[in-house]
Amino acid sequence: MKICLGICDQIHLENNIHILLQTNCFVKLLAISVFGVDKPGIIYNITEVLANANINIVDIEQNVFHGIFMMFIVGDIERAKLSVDEVREELEKAGKRIGVQVYLSPFEKIDPKQKRRYVITVIGKDRVGIVRDVSKILFSYGVNIEKTNLTARDQLISISLEVDMRDADVETVKRTLKREIEKTGLDVVIQPYEIAKGEKRLVVFDMDSTLIESEIIDELAKRAGVEKEVKELTAKAMNGELDYDTALRERVKLLKGLPVEVMERIYDNIRLTEGAKELIESLKKAGYKVALVSGGFTFFTEKLKRELELDYAFGNELEIKDGKLTGRIKGNIINAEEKARIIEEIARKEGISKENIVAVGDGANDKIMIERAGLGIAFNAKDALKDVADGLISKENLIGIASILSLPKEFKKRF
Repeated sequence: MKICLGICDQIHLENNIHILLQTNCFVKLLAISVFGVDKPGIIYNITEVLANANINIVDIEQNVFHGIFMMFIVGDIERAKLSVDEVREELEKAGKRIGVQVYLSPFEKIDPKQKRRYVITVIGKDRVGIVRDVSKILFSYGVNIEKTNLTARDQLISISLEVDMRDADVETVKRTLKREIEKTGLDVVIQPYEIAKGEKRLVVFDMDSTLIESEIIDELAKRAGVEKEVKELTAKAMNGELDYDTALRERVKLLKGLPVEVMERIYDNIRLTEGAKELIESLKKAGYKVALVSGGFTFFTEKLKRELELDYAFGNELEIKDGKLTGRIKGNIINAEEKARIIEEIARKEGISKENIVAVGDGANDKIMIERAGLGIAFNAKDALKDVADGLISKENLIGIASILSLPKEFKKRF
C-alpha cells in the first residue's frame, strides 16, 4: 500500500462528486487527486481531459485500496491550451460522468536540492495510534512527511516515512526520535535518503546477545565454577578499571582446564535470537554477504558459520591442549578497533563501499563498526551505543531488519 500525505490531508471521501480548484496565475504545476469506487475507464476519462488541454503529466501514482480507486497526478500547465477555469470545467464534467471525486490544487515546484531528505523506519507490534505517535514527534520539529508506506511481516509492522527535515537540527531530531519512539515500545531507524535507497550488500552481526541469546563467556564461567569472578572482571571493564583486552585475557585465564566437551554441550544448547535464522536465510536469498564478527570465540563462531551458511566468521581463538582450555587466547584479540578493521577488510575483498554495509551489535566493542557502517543498528543495546547508532532494534524485533532492507516475504497491510 502506498499512501500520499500532504495534498490529500484535507480530503474527506463522500458519495457525491466534489471538485476543488484554486487559481493562481503564477503557478506552473497542478496537483490532481482522484477518488471513487473503482470501475473501468477512470484513468482514461481523467487523462483525456489533461491531454486535450495540453497538460503534460510529470508524475502519476495510482492504486486500488479496498475497492476505492485513488490516483495522484502532477501536471505541467506551462503550455496548457486551456485556462485553469476551463480545466476545472472539463474535469467537473468528467468527474460527474464517471462518478469520482477530483481535487485539484496549483502549487509551485520545490527544488529537490533544497530538501534534506531522510527515511525513517518504525518497527513494532501492530496497534492503534502508531502513525499518530510518530507524526506528532516529527511535526513538533517541523519535519515534513512526504511519503508513507506500511508493510507487515507476521505480527511485526514496519512503517517507512520519507521526510524532509527542512530547517530542523538533524542530530537533535534523531536523538529525540530514538528516545521518544523507544518510550512508545517501538523501534526506529533513521537514514539519509541516498543511503536508505542505495543497495546494501554486506550485513555484519555481533554474536553474543545479538545473533544468539547467550553470553558465551558467562556460560563457560558457569561450567568452570568461576561465574562470580568473571562477572567481577566484566564489571571492572565496564567501569573503565580494566581495558577490554586485559579484561578478556583475565577472564579466559579463569577457564583453564575446562574440557572441550563442555563447550560442545554449551553450543548444543545455544538459542538463536528470535527471527535470526529467517533473517539470515532472507539475506542470503537476496544476495547479501553475511558476516559474523565477534569478541566471542572461534569454537562457536565457526559452528554458527556452518549452521547458518554465513560467508565470514571471526572470533577470538581459545588455545586448546589435550582436549582442555589452557586459559590463553591465540593471536590478536578482536576488540572494537579490530572489529572495524575486519569489516573494512571484508569490504575491500568484496568490493563493497562503507555506505553499502549494515552493522548490527549490542555492546561497547561494536561502537566503531556501527559508527563506520552505512547503516549502524544498536540491537537491544546500552545507551552509549544507542547514541551513535542510526537506529534501535529491540530483542524481539530482529526480523524487522528484513523490512528495513526490503527483503522478500513481506506483504502489504493497511493502517
